[in-house]
Amino acid sequence: MKVLAISGSLRQDSLNTRLLKAIADSVDENVSIELFDLADIPFYNGDLDGDTKPAPVQALLDAIADADGMLIATPEYNYSVPGVLKNAIDWASRPAFNSVMRGKPTGVISASMSHTGGVRAQVHLRDILLATLTPVYLAPDFALASAHTAFDEQGRLADKNTRDFIQQYLSGYTRWAASQ
Repeated sequence: MKVLAISGSLRQDSLNTRLLKAIADSVDENVSIELFDLADIPFYNGDLDGDTKPAPVQALLDAIADADGMLIATPEYNYSVPGVLKNAIDWASRPAFNSVMRGKPTGVISASMSHTGGVRAQVHLRDILLATLTPVYLAPDFALASAHTAFDEQGRLADKNTRDFIQQYLSGYTRWAASQ
């Protein structure tokens, strides 16, 4: 199974990007995770949304189309998703109701320095994905709270219970995604 991982953060040392990298380093041989960087995606502009898309947008569309599923890690900004993530979804959701996101099995996770771990952003992201006809894995939320303390010097998740929980989440997600 090929999973496209998207971090909703552009920060160099993003906790959500760290989380996706830690997950990519721990998956079994049946799963590959490719991280897509949203930094070059321009602001959505309907004037540019023709047959020929801006190259970074086309790269995103191709990566989504080529993947069996997506794993989105979102930070929480003002109780919601960051604009960069919403912008990428706006591009990828075109044409409406017939985009590369339609039917793409998607997992939603988050990491945050706060004690809520980004759960409010996850709720908003699920609503946004509903509008794009993107099925979302419904499981116990994976929200890594106090994430700034969760990684060791090598970028691995330091806590065994956290590693076990993410393994359980991924196992359930990949079984669900394969059945879609």
